[in-house]
Order: sequence, then C-alpha cells, then structure tokens
Amino acid sequence: MTIAEVSKKYDITADTLRYYERIGLIPPVPRTKSGIRNYDDASCGWIELMICMRKAGVQIEALIEYVALFRQGDLTIDARKNLLVEQREQLVERMNAMQVSLDRLNAKIDRYEKGLMVTEKRLQEL
Repeated sequence: MTIAEVSKKYDITADTLRYYERIGLIPPVPRTKSGIRNYDDASCGWIELMICMRKAGVQIEALIEYVALFRQGDLTIDARKNLLVEQREQLVERMNAMQVSLDRLNAKIDRYEKGLMVTEKRLQEL
C-alpha cells in the first residue's frame, strides 16, 4: 500500500507515518525500486500496534526501545517481555486513577440529578 492509502486506512497523516519510521517507532518500511514506501502487512501491523499503544498512553521512548529490541532478534525476547509488562503495569495504574476520577464524577452528577429531582417535585407542588 502507498503512504496515502495507509494514511487514509488508519486516519493518520503521511507526515506522522514518516515521523514514526524516522524515529524508529516502526521498523523501516519496504520500498519499491524507485524508493517509494510500499507498506506490507507487517508494516501495517506495526502501525496498528503503535496507534493502539499511543492511544493507551504508552510513551514513545518505550515503544522506540521495544522496536529496537525487536530488530536485534530473539536474544531480546526477555527484555521485550519485561518492557511490555512494565508498560502494562503503568497502564493499569492510569486506568485505576481514571476509574477513581470517573467514580467521583458519576457521584457528583448523581447528586445534581437527585437535586434536580427534588427541585422539580417542589415546582410541581406549587
């Protein structure tokens, strides 16, 4: 696929795709004989992974490290797993903090809704 097709498929700009490749966030994309990027299934898999991880809040530096380790081969399997486990732990912490915030927000909204119901009843009694 061309960069334009990949950009459209994943709703990500071509500049971002080039940036991801330049900084090592995704492995080098295969190119045609004329040097044009030709995204294959493996390249798209990396893009999907990075989009997912970035949406989850995983830091770019950790993802770059993961890709670098991956490119070094099977000797880095343990290091890659450890990196992913660490990122998962950080994600769980963020999710727990977000849940606390969501619970508090829901409680606040619930109080407003209960308060509005009381006000509505008072107005109906008039």
